[in-house]
Amino acid sequence: MDTLVEAFGLTQQWLFETLVQPVVFGLGGASILVDAYNATGWLLVGLLQLIVIVGVFGSLQRWRPIQAVTDRAAVRTDVVYTLVHQLGLFRLVLFFAVDPLWETLWGWLAVQGVTGWQLDTLIAPLWPGMTDTALASFLAYLVVFDLVNYLIHRGQHQFGWWWALHAVHHSQRQMTMWTDNRNHLLDSLIVDVLIVQIGHAIGVAPGQFVAVVALSQLVENLSHANVRLRFGWLGERLLVSPHFHRIHHSLGLGHESRGKGTLGGHNFSVLLPVWDMLFGTARFEGRPGDTATGIRDQLPEEGGRDYGRGFWAQQRLGVLRLLGRA
Repeated sequence: MDTLVEAFGLTQQWLFETLVQPVVFGLGGASILVDAYNATGWLLVGLLQLIVIVGVFGSLQRWRPIQAVTDRAAVRTDVVYTLVHQLGLFRLVLFFAVDPLWETLWGWLAVQGVTGWQLDTLIAPLWPGMTDTALASFLAYLVVFDLVNYLIHRGQHQFGWWWALHAVHHSQRQMTMWTDNRNHLLDSLIVDVLIVQIGHAIGVAPGQFVAVVALSQLVENLSHANVRLRFGWLGERLLVSPHFHRIHHSLGLGHESRGKGTLGGHNFSVLLPVWDMLFGTARFEGRPGDTATGIRDQLPEEGGRDYGRGFWAQQRLGVLRLLGRA
């Protein structure tokens, strides 16, 4: 673990000094070098993720696809979403438009004597030595953030205003490895705010925060992949698989808990299905690979609601749904 962290740090430093720092200096941004260095870390993570997505997950999709891709334009739109996020464009906006607000807030709270809780400190009395190594500490943060992601995901399906935005994600009828990043930008902003605040509150180190987010996103990319893949009876209950998550995207079942037109759904977990099992939202049965994905009201017989074809149309219609005008 320590070796991987060191290798990543050296690569980040090289990329920053070779590419990013000269550009920042050229634009007169010497005062934001620290932010630019942090942004370089996210850029490097995004590039590594793209390599895995294309090289590994792409091969799996070609090996055992669940469905033939007939709407390639819809998939290309998802590629745009992925590049916006993985190449750091969305993160760049947050760095310079949103993060300074949090720094100001945290500084003010610290002056008032309000500080967070160090997760290491909380765990130590319960499990002495658990967080003595970087790997153990990383796994502890990973579990905590996975529970947080589960709760956030349930909220996206439980509250009508939030579902109005999150529906952009579920409106894809041709799920592929690119679909994970297909989200309304306001939805992504809300999730980012919650994750960053919780990360600060429990004292996760920046490097570990990046690693936790990167690993979670990679598993999400795999779970959305157009591949007929199951992990076996036990494996399905240990790690979210494409089979498990496709149930979440299945028409009706994935986004309705109490019948047609209701909110809710099943299989909200990102990494560990245990959260769905504990809270009663897990579904393992069936063959979701043979069923359609999407949202019920997209069907012609259910009204044929338009969720938009391109990136900007999806963003515009999401805002209109949020305002109750769509």
